[in-house]
Amino acid sequence: MAVLPVTSCNAQATNKVAVRTKGSDFTPHTPLRLLDTRNGTGVAKGKVPANWYTSVKVAGQGSIPDNATAVVLNLTVTNTTDSGHIIASGSGKPMPETSSVNYGPGQTVANLVIMPVGSDGRVNLDNIGWGPVDLIADVTGYFTPTASSGYKALSPTRFVDTREGKGAPKGQVAGQRSFGVQITGVGGVPKGATAVSLNVTVTNPREAGHLTVHPSGQATPTASNLNFTTGQTVANSVIVPIGPDGRIIVRNGSWQPTDVVIDVNGYYTPDSNAAYVPPLAIPTRHFDTRKDGKPLAARDYLPLLGQPGVEAYILNTTVTNTTGSGFLSVAPDPNSREEYDNGTATPPARPISSNLNWTTGKTVANLVQAPPAEGGMVAFWNQGWEDTDLIVDFFGHYGTD
Repeated sequence: MAVLPVTSCNAQATNKVAVRTKGSDFTPHTPLRLLDTRNGTGVAKGKVPANWYTSVKVAGQGSIPDNATAVVLNLTVTNTTDSGHIIASGSGKPMPETSSVNYGPGQTVANLVIMPVGSDGRVNLDNIGWGPVDLIADVTGYFTPTASSGYKALSPTRFVDTREGKGAPKGQVAGQRSFGVQITGVGGVPKGATAVSLNVTVTNPREAGHLTVHPSGQATPTASNLNFTTGQTVANSVIVPIGPDGRIIVRNGSWQPTDVVIDVNGYYTPDSNAAYVPPLAIPTRHFDTRKDGKPLAARDYLPLLGQPGVEAYILNTTVTNTTGSGFLSVAPDPNSREEYDNGTATPPARPISSNLNWTTGKTVANLVQAPPAEGGMVAFWNQGWEDTDLIVDFFGHYGTD
């Protein structure tokens, strides 16, 4: 079995301001649209040309301070005419060999990005494709060297499944309707948590549309978290502030009903000292099965070797060259590196939650905040019945040492 190495996760001090850990703490932000090339929000109106870029001003926008070191953005690409991908990077830094959003002609695709900002407070978005695209960026939080909230990982826990009536009324969510989800005091999320990390999945939608997730007690913002087409099953990571009553609101922006599934994989709280530590230089590509010609086998897994003292890895996972439908699960692996080295590792229990869903011929990406087991290991499971290629990009981690 191949093993995915993590070689550049070593924590290092990146700020001169004394904080509780060697990274930056998180502050949630009400969803706010920073960029929309369709109407000129944040930049001049007009599509981003092929093999060109646009820049998003982050620091100083909304309530984001000038000393923000990193940002959480929901990045959406739409009005596409060809295939390609978007690379997000801090301005003034070399463009990494990674991807944040993959798209095909006619698609509208969203993905969450956690990205260090440049010294000018900006993030660059490069369109690596054969045609122009519109780009949308919504912020839901930021990181600073000032003590705020650290991250606490949870084993993926299902909070909502409208197909079963779990966490919400049983039955599809009607078009243009919302429902609330109790977050604090449920499934290990304590009172006082400031934001929650989710994997949100839409399935069985009767028409194209989008979901918007936002704190309770506030009007629905002009922002989206997940876009879908008729009949599509699609997932996206979401980080959203928690309302004062401990709840979040999910709105179906379609005109027709859909089922919604929500898994919680972590939360942010002032009681956690796990701070965001960016890559030592730029985001890096850690594994690509296309390079060695050995795709991730059906119903099999690949382990990722990590390090102690990590609360969660921030990874962008991408599947491509798919020949059937399936889903990817990322879960802690209780084996040790020594057990893999000497051939005594045993397959971990197969997880039941999903991080990424795909259909035949599609290239799909999703951000994963993956908690390792005690020895620092994470397993990537191909839960489909056909082999698929897997790409793993490293965007940092939450460190406690």
